[in-house]
Amino acid sequence: MTGRRRFGVLPGDPAGIGYEIAVKALREYDEAGALPAAFVVYAHAGLFELARARYAPKMQIARARTPGEIDGTGIYCIDVGYGDDDIAPGVVSAQAARCAHRAIERCTLDVTNGDIDGICTGPIHKGAMRLANIGEIGHTEMLAHAFDAPNPITLFLTNDLRIFFYTRHLSLRQAIDALDVEQLVAFGETINVHMRQLGFASPHLALAALNPHASDGGQFGDEEERILVPAANRLRRLGIDISDPIGADSVFYLASRGKYDAVVSLYHDQGHIAAKTYDFDRTISATLGLPVLRTSVDHGTAMDIAWRGMAQHVSMKTALDALLRYCF
Repeated sequence: MTGRRRFGVLPGDPAGIGYEIAVKALREYDEAGALPAAFVVYAHAGLFELARARYAPKMQIARARTPGEIDGTGIYCIDVGYGDDDIAPGVVSAQAARCAHRAIERCTLDVTNGDIDGICTGPIHKGAMRLANIGEIGHTEMLAHAFDAPNPITLFLTNDLRIFFYTRHLSLRQAIDALDVEQLVAFGETINVHMRQLGFASPHLALAALNPHASDGGQFGDEEERILVPAANRLRRLGIDISDPIGADSVFYLASRGKYDAVVSLYHDQGHIAAKTYDFDRTISATLGLPVLRTSVDHGTAMDIAWRGMAQHVSMKTALDALLRYCF
């Protein structure tokens, strides 16, 4: 993709570290002297200005009413913070959650209107969302609802290691029970399409095994023989380049060295442990299957250090870098 782009930046819960890490990450682009896009921050303008004054006093931020009026590059703020003056640093509150939720609602509306080309999200607090009686308490669920996207796909990015999750928030027993040939084939077809959209003309996919040593010929379980191998065979007959099941103790290493473009992880910890051990701070998530790409930090609000200048912004900067890499 080429041309001027406008990216929505959602710092997250204003009581947490999101405003600090957003300012620090944007500061790096500003200090480089050539902003690569228009970054449109949806935030409580007063608090975001306070964060800018503390953590990036030389950085210029312009106010905007709508992203449609923005022409060119720069850092802009759209105010979503009316009536939230009692938000306190490090305190979980419904007021802070409602502010973060308004930012999400406004940004998704601007995406629908064609004015935002990608989204980067900071951390929100699920407990605060419950206090505010907000139905969906996670970004992915909120975005899926707002865009009427029933099956968003999660992709982990850690440097050049890419991991798709067949299941995520299930118990290990439930994740094993969820293994199904038809569903795995459908999932493989979907991620092949998404990889092509991300710029991989002929994606080379690896399928992580469930059992030790990919069951070692049936000695340690039969899921490989009954489910995983048949699914891989069918995907290859459909023209999708995917491996037979490869032991999870080696498949992520092989992918990190470039042998595979992405790995299909079968359950939450299988992929999370690999990614975060490889590089904890630079592990981010991306959500595919929405009208635009969404990237996100993979950490929480860290209320214990909020607004104290201690938060690391590596994950936020990495998430913004990924948005720029895959949306341009």
